[in-house]
Amino acid sequence: MVTESSSMEHNSAPTTSTKQRSPQLKSSLRLTLAALASLAAVVSLAGCSSSTDASSTQSASSSSAGFPVTIGSTLGSTTITAKPTRVSTVGWTNQDAALSLGVVPVDMPKVTYGDPDGDGMNTWTKDALKRLGATGSKAPALHDETDDIDAEAIASSDPDVILGIQSGISKKQFSTLNKIAPTVAYPGLPWGTSWRTVVTETAKALGLESKGKTVISSTEKKISAALAQHPSIKGKTASVMYFDTSKLSSMTVYITTDPREQYLNDLGLKTPESVKKLSKNETAFYKTISSENADQFDDVDIIIVYGDQSTLKALQSDPLLGKIPAIKRGSVVLIDSSSELSAAVSPSILSIPATLSEYTKLIAAAADKVK
Repeated sequence: MVTESSSMEHNSAPTTSTKQRSPQLKSSLRLTLAALASLAAVVSLAGCSSSTDASSTQSASSSSAGFPVTIGSTLGSTTITAKPTRVSTVGWTNQDAALSLGVVPVDMPKVTYGDPDGDGMNTWTKDALKRLGATGSKAPALHDETDDIDAEAIASSDPDVILGIQSGISKKQFSTLNKIAPTVAYPGLPWGTSWRTVVTETAKALGLESKGKTVISSTEKKISAALAQHPSIKGKTASVMYFDTSKLSSMTVYITTDPREQYLNDLGLKTPESVKKLSKNETAFYKTISSENADQFDDVDIIIVYGDQSTLKALQSDPLLGKIPAIKRGSVVLIDSSSELSAAVSPSILSIPATLSEYTKLIAAAADKVK
């Protein structure tokens, strides 16, 4: 089971520690079936006594058309018997997919990266919530996945479906979450679900498949429009990499199983043969190699890294990494780890239009240095 930390998602080296994008339930939160059943009963009673209007509104908005629906995943199939009205999400970008379809989650993970004001949400997520009138007391509850999934907090939100389509939940976590509500996991590798598939699977789970196709098509048109402004990008090879400037003896390459590299293809860039070779038979989303083998990346035109000008200076000064043509000539896109763009390199349906202009502009500047 491949795991990934919150910092790895954006600006640190791969790790097997369990953080935001690779939650493992704490022992204290590994709820048993009996405990979950008890908690669900309490939540149900509280819901019955809290608001008749809310109950009738939920009943009126629910529809069985197109249901039950069964969705397969790497961890097992999930059957959703009726159109969900209370959606919880775990992992990365799943809340954005629901919001793009006009569905406000009752519960979602607190964002701990790419969040300048520290309120636990990316700007594009907040903008979508505002458009849907889900602010203040109507905003989703946030659970913390910094160390583990908080199953108890999720259960207390009384969801009728849990979406973990872009996540790294384990088989055991999948089983635990399914005791709370039907849970939809990833269809391929952990943390390897593309933004299109996240939307497609979410739309299927929510009975909104037609709308899912519409939002995907709209986003693809926005990407095409942005690329038309930067013709130098098309056809260049590119790779997202990570370098720890305090230890440049090794380097990390995000491979074709990772949405970061997949997104570059959406942006008109090609995957270098060197990266394709690294990706063969891999079940992880990255590969760490010795910097002594850096010369294999001579076919990379553009490198995207998390860092700033000091990062580039350190790479260019290194006797091994400095020989990589893209680094030597400065065809490097530097993603400031304190910026929101750092949270969008692995994209969502909402982060793409919000950061597309900035990202393509930076890539074009790097592409212009390729001769």
